[in-house]
Amino acid sequence: MEPIIRVQDLGKQYHIGGPSAPYSTLREAIMELARKPLRSLSKNGDDSTIWALKDVDFEIAPGEIVGIIGRNGAGKSTLLKILSRIVEPSEGRVELYGRVASLLEVGTGFHPELSGRENIFLNGSILGMTRKEIERKFDEIVSFAEVEKFIDTPVKRYSSGMYVRLAFAVAAHLEPEILVVDEVLAVGDHRFQQKCLSKMHDVATHGRTILFVSHNMGAVSRLCQRTILLNEGRVVTIGPTPDVVQLYTVSNTLGRAEYLQATAPQKTMNLRRVAILKDSEMRSEIGYHESFSIHLEYEVNRALAGGNVGIGLFSADGTCVFASADFDAHPELLEMREPGYYHADLEVPLQWLSNGRYVVHAYLSSGAGTEIYDNQEALVFTIVDTGTPGSKYGVRRSGVLQPILEWKTERTSS
Repeated sequence: MEPIIRVQDLGKQYHIGGPSAPYSTLREAIMELARKPLRSLSKNGDDSTIWALKDVDFEIAPGEIVGIIGRNGAGKSTLLKILSRIVEPSEGRVELYGRVASLLEVGTGFHPELSGRENIFLNGSILGMTRKEIERKFDEIVSFAEVEKFIDTPVKRYSSGMYVRLAFAVAAHLEPEILVVDEVLAVGDHRFQQKCLSKMHDVATHGRTILFVSHNMGAVSRLCQRTILLNEGRVVTIGPTPDVVQLYTVSNTLGRAEYLQATAPQKTMNLRRVAILKDSEMRSEIGYHESFSIHLEYEVNRALAGGNVGIGLFSADGTCVFASADFDAHPELLEMREPGYYHADLEVPLQWLSNGRYVVHAYLSSGAGTEIYDNQEALVFTIVDTGTPGSKYGVRRSGVLQPILEWKTERTSS
């Protein structure tokens, strides 16, 4: 099967410092004259370059849903902008065989002064659709976006959520051969995100191709068959989503049983230490038949009401296994936390977590809605298979939990 997207030796170079393009208006010319004397005083005034993408190669077949993941600055958005023909590459070649609809940021392709109705027809025309084709899909688009009451209101008056709902509905329903979606879906609420994921899966089953960028590894794992991992503008690997997501999640942190942070007296609260402990010993590998504790040490520098300490445990694909806060067991801590050094331990029972890699997120909150500290990868550890219920019989049970539960079974006469 011929690919619908072919990328060969793709590179994009940006200039840092110095004028990126010739100025063309009187205002820009005046500003440039004002900046010239100051540029020589700036350490960052030198004109240099950076490769946002370099030597990127891949092919995507029609009907594939492909995820693109990587840390901030890896080049994901730049790649999508090139594929959407918003920016030109500095080198290499991109071949696209079909109409491309893009949803890269809130309001992509919308004119703020036009109503929702007018923007639907405008976007359809840009995609090369006839008026009859757009009219045939119009009611479905409006219903999906849930903006019936505001369809004749200028979109500049829409909330960010309404903007996203309508923009996604237009992009997904106007039948492009290629749909490009960036992290913009994070703006919507959880229900709408799930609705969008289901719609993208439905679009792909009709032979259309989707490129999906997200930091939500659970959504990528659910939606995408293959995933591309980028790092510093280069392709690290392309392969089955579960393998690539696990590589990304644990990259550079093959195992970390302890995280330390220096004292910070200027903060109301400060996390000093997080560790995985088994019988007071730090461990980055725990057997399925072993219990363990997540140990936290923190300091309170000023008396605090409403503060809390918590952790979130995530599997390698980004699925939240559970979250817990100290006030679950000690509600009195919400009333007042006196200054001092604190130790806290969260016990995780044995024969509970399935084998695999896990990440611990740790956080402190002041109770006023401001997170003082939030470490997204404080610890990384592995549950080693020492005889899970599934593996005893040569199978792999689904789910991040494999508890041994009580069953009551009895034979009856009828």
